[in-house]
Amino acid sequence: MTLELSSPEVRAQIHAALADAHRVGIVDALRDSDCSPSELCDRLDISSNLLAHHLGVLEGAGLIERLESHGDGRRRYLRLKPGVLQGLLPPPTYHAVELLFVCTANSARSQLAAALWNARYQVPANSAGTEPAEKVHPGAVRAARRLGLDIEEAVPRSLGSIDLEGPLVITVCDRAHEHLAGKMSHRPIHWSIADPSASGNAAAFNRSAREIAGRIESFAPHVVPVP
Repeated sequence: MTLELSSPEVRAQIHAALADAHRVGIVDALRDSDCSPSELCDRLDISSNLLAHHLGVLEGAGLIERLESHGDGRRRYLRLKPGVLQGLLPPPTYHAVELLFVCTANSARSQLAAALWNARYQVPANSAGTEPAEKVHPGAVRAARRLGLDIEEAVPRSLGSIDLEGPLVITVCDRAHEHLAGKMSHRPIHWSIADPSASGNAAAFNRSAREIAGRIESFAPHVVPVP
């Protein structure tokens, strides 16, 4: 479903879908972070049956979409469709000294995310992996170069050496997100991005870079630097 937000009918449908505290809570949870249904049940303290009902209403209004996990294939993630809430709800705010982008190997998605962020924004960003590779993937290096960024000298590093309580953590990999479940005092923000290394072709790396760039662009205005 393509949303024409200028349409009164579509706006009325969205407002009707949001006329429930649980559904507003779901949308709030999904504004900057993709979540699995079980994560939403825990966060909102509601049953899976009730959640399924509310998700059906939100899907019917064209507000959310479902993604298959690229980690545990039995899991699904829910994502808020881009732009659907523009001007409808007050924006969230994140106070951060540093951002930390995390994927499994720290060889592509998290490296691209940190480079894209640091090229434009004041709060510094770093990256790490749950199972770091020996080197950054050549496809990621070439994708970054096409965007005017240089990550050729970047070196993957282990998440195990990092205090996760300091930075604002953003997982850009389903496997890494699932790995971190329950290991932090707060929930990391999650962006469900497919691994371009799986195919290794330029189109896959370009697609991941574009998706990450789009998530960054919509998320960055909500980040406030902490001196």
